[in-house]
Amino acid sequence: MKKALLAAALMSAGVIAHAQSSVTLFGRLDAGVEYMSGIPSTTGSGSTSRVKLESGDWGTSLWGMKGVEDLGGGLSTVFHLEGSFSTATGALPGGGELFNRYALVGLSDTTYGTLTLGRELTLDGEDLWAYDPFAQSSWSSASLVRGRNWQASSNNINYDSQTFGGFAARVQYSLGNTTNFNNGATGNGGQFNNEGRSDAVELKYNNSLVQLRAVYDEVRNVNGGLGDATDGVWASSREYMAGGNLILGPFTLNAMYDGLRSSGVNGAATGVATTANQEYGGVTWHATPAAQLIAAVYHVNANNGAGNATMYTIGGSYNLSKRTLLDIQVASVRNSSNATFSLEANLPSTPGNPQADNPLPGHSQTGVYAGIEHSF
Repeated sequence: MKKALLAAALMSAGVIAHAQSSVTLFGRLDAGVEYMSGIPSTTGSGSTSRVKLESGDWGTSLWGMKGVEDLGGGLSTVFHLEGSFSTATGALPGGGELFNRYALVGLSDTTYGTLTLGRELTLDGEDLWAYDPFAQSSWSSASLVRGRNWQASSNNINYDSQTFGGFAARVQYSLGNTTNFNNGATGNGGQFNNEGRSDAVELKYNNSLVQLRAVYDEVRNVNGGLGDATDGVWASSREYMAGGNLILGPFTLNAMYDGLRSSGVNGAATGVATTANQEYGGVTWHATPAAQLIAAVYHVNANNGAGNATMYTIGGSYNLSKRTLLDIQVASVRNSSNATFSLEANLPSTPGNPQADNPLPGHSQTGVYAGIEHSF
């Protein structure tokens, strides 16, 4: 009897093992030394500089798991868990979420596409890296829009179409999970931890010469509005993006437009932007299979006295192997007389929400970062 039970258990285990998802554990560790000037002194009357060990300047340090189970007939179950952390301290993000980037499960069909439910990066954050000359490094397209395109979306429904003739579409819809259609609840774990309903649609076209992209998205604040009297369009707004890449042998040329709009902000003081426009472009030279050199310019212009700024940056990477690279970036932000844009993707400094790295109004800021990145 015991032998029969053991045999049945072993047979069941074999069936379960056969049906299990194939699971991949992956991650990335990024660390380096960063120098930055143009930081306000403790007295607030001048500027100083600092040197620190930093995590994630070239690419976010992260770890996660992905899995797929073949259900037959072209249908599969998929899941994705992913969280970021600091290699400098080992700490999780400020909210302490284990999987702050992705926590989703869904179904994928070879004919109809993929539908997932859960938490993931918004479309402007998840796909933008491929159209940003610096692939959304810490000092790149997110800097001058103060992190607006780095947000994650909780309570999310996402659909990805299959690719037809080089064209593909993607749709996201994030529920606020309250009795009010647009409103949200604090503590949802987003980039700014106060998101309400959000939605986005993306159209893409790729071939061997060009990669084109257009995105519309909106992220509402906890009260269901677009924009607010403190952070303006940087935390919640409508966003319009269009641009792409041109691939010419060893050179890749990038260009992108990013427009942010609120629906009107009551009580916004001078310096709180209610609209903003960012344009950027750059070139990447794949000098050898292991080495690439990058140059880019980012420019933002915001209304209501928030000013404008231009960031110039050069850098590159060298692959020691398929999994390990060395990187370096040099960047400088030039602010107009009343602007306080930083190399970092910081929200505006306010009396109740100081941002230590934001330069004083009209001051420039320059930085150098050199580090190492390993993927597994």
